[in-house]
Amino acid sequence: MLVTRRLPDGGLDPLVAAGHEVLTRDGDEPFTHDELVRRVHDADALVCLLTDRIDAEVLHAGAGRLRVVANVAVGYDNVDVATATSLGISVCNTPAVLDETTADLAFLLILAAARLSSEAEHDLRAGRWAGWGINQYLGQDVHGATLGLVGYGRIGQAVARRASGFGMSVLHHTRRDTGDPGYIASLEQLLSGSDIVSLHVPLTEQTRHLIGARELSVMRPHAVLVNTARGPVVDEEALAIALEQGVIFAAGLDVYEHEPRLHPRLLAAPRTVLLPHIGSASLATRTRMARVACEGALAVLAGERPQNLVTV
Repeated sequence: MLVTRRLPDGGLDPLVAAGHEVLTRDGDEPFTHDELVRRVHDADALVCLLTDRIDAEVLHAGAGRLRVVANVAVGYDNVDVATATSLGISVCNTPAVLDETTADLAFLLILAAARLSSEAEHDLRAGRWAGWGINQYLGQDVHGATLGLVGYGRIGQAVARRASGFGMSVLHHTRRDTGDPGYIASLEQLLSGSDIVSLHVPLTEQTRHLIGARELSVMRPHAVLVNTARGPVVDEEALAIALEQGVIFAAGLDVYEHEPRLHPRLLAAPRTVLLPHIGSASLATRTRMARVACEGALAVLAGERPQNLVTV
């Protein structure tokens, strides 16, 4: 069992309990792509993270022995699932494990961006706050606002549940009619009708730069955009320009187009809350993610179909 990175304590317990040999590297440095290609041919299972690029070259290097790739993440855009399937290699992920934790983080960004909390804290820490003033740090109310969810899977629905406690009206947009109250068939209509927009779609060719200059232009001037999905869903330069020009009010981001690099214009943009991809970062959730991925790998090696099998 080749594990690409150090996992939280207890995360590898299923593999250890099953008596499998676990291959890791000293320290927590990621394997380079070339190292993965060299080492994967000795593995029956590969347990990886979303930062590992498991492409056709890696999969072909493991073909013949490698039976499963277990990705410690819900998203699996880092894994070439089509090639894996063609080679008879199963792919597992960690659905339904991090929904509530990521929804907590999304709502944190909603509140922080709308209320300009980062800007206010930066001024306070830098000694720029001269005392209370009635026109300082005037943000947007979250209570009673209209929340537009782009994507309405488990995480989106968890955010909607939190919104109910703030008396928010909740709209949602998906490719297919959900049949639920608040469904909006048109993305543009959802964007133009929402005070806060939160993104919860997977990264695909159809969702890459789903939110660009045109989409931002139809949003309300007081609107807040939040992204806890995948960075490339948003055109970062277009977002930075929209913030600079006051096209929208603020943004809260946890994911970026070219992680860990951030677009310099986005770093300098006003009214932004920027976090380093911590949506699932609670000890309990990250440990459970690791265990679920390992349990999926064990099921495949036992000839069973895991509940967290990714299909294309």
